[in-house]
Amino acid sequence: MIRFEYKNLISNPYLKSAIDPKLIQSHLPQVQAAREEIAKDRKADILGFYDLPEQDISHITDYAESLDPKFDTILVLGIGGSALGNKAVYNALKTEACLTKRVLTFDNVDPVFLHEILQDINMDTTLFNVITKSGTTAETMAGYMIITDILQKKYPKDYHKRLVITTDKEKGFLRQVVKDRGYSSFSVPDNVGGRFSVLTDVGLLSSAFAGIDIAAMLEGAGEMVKLSENEDIMQNPPLLNGLLHYLYLKEGKNISVMMPYSNSLYDFADWYRQLWAESLGKRFDKDGREVFTGQTPVKALGTTDQHSQIQLYAEGPNDKVITFLTVENFNHDYVIPNLHPEREEVSYLGGKCLSALLNAERLATEIALCKAGRPNANLVFPKLDAKNLGAAIMMYQIQTVFTGKLLGINSLDQPGVEAGKIATYALMGKKGFSQERKEIADYLQQ
Repeated sequence: MIRFEYKNLISNPYLKSAIDPKLIQSHLPQVQAAREEIAKDRKADILGFYDLPEQDISHITDYAESLDPKFDTILVLGIGGSALGNKAVYNALKTEACLTKRVLTFDNVDPVFLHEILQDINMDTTLFNVITKSGTTAETMAGYMIITDILQKKYPKDYHKRLVITTDKEKGFLRQVVKDRGYSSFSVPDNVGGRFSVLTDVGLLSSAFAGIDIAAMLEGAGEMVKLSENEDIMQNPPLLNGLLHYLYLKEGKNISVMMPYSNSLYDFADWYRQLWAESLGKRFDKDGREVFTGQTPVKALGTTDQHSQIQLYAEGPNDKVITFLTVENFNHDYVIPNLHPEREEVSYLGGKCLSALLNAERLATEIALCKAGRPNANLVFPKLDAKNLGAAIMMYQIQTVFTGKLLGINSLDQPGVEAGKIATYALMGKKGFSQERKEIADYLQQ
C-alpha cells in the first residue's frame, strides 16, 4: 500500500513555519463537521466516486475480451476529466506492466496535434472512444465528427464497429446517436463528475483494453476508502493531507507542487492539477460570499526540474507546499558501469543502480528544501502497479472533497469553466447565443 510521509509538514527543526501538531488538534471539530457533511452527501448519492470500488465491471472486461485482436490502439477523444485520467493510468503502468496495447488521447483541438496522431496510428487497428457526458462538448464533438467522417469513407460497411461512445446513460445527443447507429456504448454515472470519473467507464474502458488489471485498481481504491474512515486523523492519509494543505493555504502557501520522481507518474500530476484546481478554485463560498479561494497546482518532474524549478522553490517566495511521488522498486533498472575507475569525478557512480541515483536525488532535494525552510511531503509507492495507483487516485479524490468542505465551497461545480464554454458557443455560431455574440462584438470593439 502507498505511504504518506508527512513529517516535513509538521515537525522538522529547519521548518520555522511547520504546522504545529497542536493546530491540527484544534481543528478536529472542523474535521468532524466536514466528515459529517461528506456522510450526508454520500447518503444523498452526491459523491458517487466513493462507491466505485464496489461496482460491477463485467460489462467492461467482457467488451474488452470480445474485441477483434487486431485492435492494438485505442484513441480517446475527450477533454479534461474525460482524457486526463485515461492518460494518467496508462502512462503510469504501460512500462511497469509491460503493456502491448496503446492508449492515446486527443484532448486539444490543435489541428497539427490531430494530424500527428493520425499519422502515428494505423486506422485499420485503432478503436476510437468518444467520451462526453453531455454529448455537446465542443472540442470532443469536433473530433468525433472529423474521425467519424474519415471512418465512414474508409470503412463504409463497418465503421460503427470502430467507434465506442461513453456518455450519459439515458439522455443527450450522443445517447441518441448510439441508438440510431448501433455503436457500442458505456455510461458516465449521474453522481460522478468528470474530474472524479477515472474509476468509472470513462477511465476503466481504455485501461481494460490496454491490459491493466482494473479489478486491482478498484481494490486499491477500496482500501483507501477504508483508510479514510479512520477516526485518528494521523492515520488517515487523505484527510490529514487535506487538512495540512488547508492550514498551509491559510498561512499563505497558495501553491501546491506535485513532483513525481518517475516519468511514469508525470501525467498523474497532470490529472491532479485539474482535480485540485477545478474543485477548489472558487470565487464564492456556499453562502454566496466572495472568497476567491484555491491553491494553484503546479507539476514538476524529478530529476529534470531540479535543474529548473527547484532554484525558485528553495530561494524564491515561500508560498508552496511540495509533494514528492516516489517509487521504491522498479521492474526495470540499469547498473551504471564503472567505465572510468581512475577518475573520482565519475567513479563514485560505478556499480550503482540508476533507480538508486534517482531516489538519492529525491532525498537530496527533500533535505535541501527542508534546510531552506520549505514544507514538503512524500507519497511513496512501494511499486508502481494497478492497486497502488488506484489507492493514490482515491486518496486525492477524497482529499479534494474534504478540503472543499474545510474551505466552505462547492468542490463539485465549475462555474468559471462554464463561462468559457458559453463564449465558445457564441463565437462558433451556435443557436441561442445571440446575446452573448453581441456582448463579444462589443468587447472586440473596445
